[in-house]
Amino acid sequence: MRYVGRFAPSPTGLLHAGSLVAALASWLDARAHDGQWLSRIEDVDTPRCLPGAAQAIQQQLARCGMTPDGAVLWQSQRHAHYQAALEHLVAQGWAYPCGCSRKDIEATQSQTVARHQAAVYPGTCRIGLNGKPARAWRLNVQAVQQALGWPVITAWTDRRLGTQEQNVNEEVGDFVLRRADGLWAYQLAVVVDDGEQGITHVVRGQDLADNTARQIVLQGALGLPTPKYMHTPLVLGPNGEKMSKQNGAQALDLHQPLAALNSAALALGLPAAAADATVPQALARWSQDWAALWHKA
Repeated sequence: MRYVGRFAPSPTGLLHAGSLVAALASWLDARAHDGQWLSRIEDVDTPRCLPGAAQAIQQQLARCGMTPDGAVLWQSQRHAHYQAALEHLVAQGWAYPCGCSRKDIEATQSQTVARHQAAVYPGTCRIGLNGKPARAWRLNVQAVQQALGWPVITAWTDRRLGTQEQNVNEEVGDFVLRRADGLWAYQLAVVVDDGEQGITHVVRGQDLADNTARQIVLQGALGLPTPKYMHTPLVLGPNGEKMSKQNGAQALDLHQPLAALNSAALALGLPAAAADATVPQALARWSQDWAALWHKA
């Protein structure tokens, strides 16, 4: 099978230490498999995107010796593709309009929703809006699974984490495809784009592992293949939470790119490069090390 991987940053800020780990892992995995490494700018959430950040991210990657093997895909230019996917799901009876606000959904929960977690959608509008105006569009998870003859538990094997499973209907509910503000939801955009780019292997941070079951269900609904998944260790900030732009992670200092890459390599369980190594030499060495660890996984 021809290997096609990708790195898909959101231009809400520059790359930081945590995102460099994911970028390096995806690049090394593609090289270890003699495959393609593509880039996608996930700028579909336009209000959160910073002007010039996408170009700056590509410059950061290039300074670290990682350039894509094809044209960069921009989500902001792909609205027609997402609309076509939604129309297909509606035609199949697998997507429906929803008039519920976040407050409405949280009011249905028997327990307080934990921080950083979304409330499980109970399917309130699955059989009609009951006079409410439509706000968002959702996937009817049960309808898709029943039509495809799939079990309610979605299971997959993560190349690093092993066997994973989730009951999407009970743990997430009918998830959003198009948001109330008219923007496309991450789940729909990433599934459509992975299919368009022919992605066979997804290597990304462990914080995104929880999205996998939803994406597998949506891939089935759209008749798209499911890539192999691998979720990499997270880099934690001083507060013990995932290093991210939202909690103030600092942009990479790339005056000495090898130092930044060494930190990312160590987080992935790879040895640091020699102090006198060039970036290409370090990447070549780590590609060999990665192949020994993960090529057959």
